[in-house]
Amino acid sequence: MGAPTVYDVAERANVSIATVSRVYRNPGSVREQTRDRVLTVARELGYVPSGNARGLATNTTGVLGLCFPDHADPELDEIEEQTLYADEITRGMERAARRHGYALLIAASLADGPESLVASVAGRVDGFAVLARTIATADLELMVRRLPVVMIAGPREVDHLDHIEVANADGERELTTHLIADHGLRRLAFVGGADDSPDADARFLGFQEALREAGLPVPEEPAERGDFTQAGGRAATHRLLDRGPLPEALVFANDQMAVGAYEVLERRGVRVPADVAVVGFDGIVLGRVVRPSLTTVTQPMRRLGETAVDLLIERLTEPTRAPRSVLLPVTQTRRASCGCRPPA
Repeated sequence: MGAPTVYDVAERANVSIATVSRVYRNPGSVREQTRDRVLTVARELGYVPSGNARGLATNTTGVLGLCFPDHADPELDEIEEQTLYADEITRGMERAARRHGYALLIAASLADGPESLVASVAGRVDGFAVLARTIATADLELMVRRLPVVMIAGPREVDHLDHIEVANADGERELTTHLIADHGLRRLAFVGGADDSPDADARFLGFQEALREAGLPVPEEPAERGDFTQAGGRAATHRLLDRGPLPEALVFANDQMAVGAYEVLERRGVRVPADVAVVGFDGIVLGRVVRPSLTTVTQPMRRLGETAVDLLIERLTEPTRAPRSVLLPVTQTRRASCGCRPPA
C-alpha cells in the first residue's frame, strides 16, 4: 500500500483537497473544528504534505524566492557568527515565510548571469524578492508577468512593482550632522560603494546635504569607492592615506568597509577616534564587537525581509491591487569610533 495522499485525507475528513492544503499552508484561514478534524485524520493515516502534490492541487508551489548579489567577503567566509546584510534580510524573510506557511528559496547571483538565475528560480516559486540591481530591469519586466515581485532597497526600478527601501539619505545626513555639530569635525571624507549601488549613492547624497547645511565645501564625488567588503574598505583607506592629508572623519557607505579600515589605520599608527573618527552604515553585529565599537546608522534589515514577504502575500491574495512603496526608518547608533561614550 502506498503512502497516504491529500485525496485520502480529504475523503476521510469529508473536506475538499483545497481545504486540506489550506490547513497546512494557512491554518488561520480554516475554521478550528475543520482544521482539527483534518489534522486528526492526517495523523491517523500518517499523511505528510507533499510540496508537489500541493502545487498540483492549488497551482502553487508553497515557496517564495529571494535573490541577492553575491558580495561574499572572502575574509569572512569562515566566520560563521558574523551576521551581514543579506543574512539579516534572509532571516527576516524566513521568519515571515514560516508564519504564512511558505518555504524560502535563496539564490545568490549565478556565475552565468542574472538571466540564468531567473530561468532556474522563477518557475519554482510563487513570489520573488529581489535586491536592487541584481537583475536587469528588462528581465524584471519579464518576471513580473509570471509572478509577484518585490524590490528590496534602492529606487523603484519598475513602476508597477512593490518596493521597499530604508531612509538612506536621511540616516546619513543625520549621522554626518552629528559629526559636524557634536564633535566639531570639518574635514570629512566619504567612501562610497560601487558605481551601480543606489543605496550608496543615496547615502552620499545625505552626506552632501549635511555638509551643505553646515556651510562646508561639498564634494561632487566620494573621496574613494569600495566594494562593500572589508578588503574594499582597507584598499580605499590605503589610497586615502597615501594621497593625504588625513581627514578628521571617514564616513563609509557600509559597516564592513569601515571595519576593514581599522586594520590599515592601526598599522599606520592612526588612532580611532583620537586622530580620525570612523563611521559606517547598516548596523551589522561585527560593528558591535570591534574595538573601538563602530558608530553607524542601523537599518532594520530583518524587517526588510519580513516586509518583503508581507507584500508578496498581499500580492498573491490581491493580484490587482495598486503597487506599494514602503519606506522604513533608520536609527542612529552612536558608539566609541566617533568619539561618543559607548553605552554601559
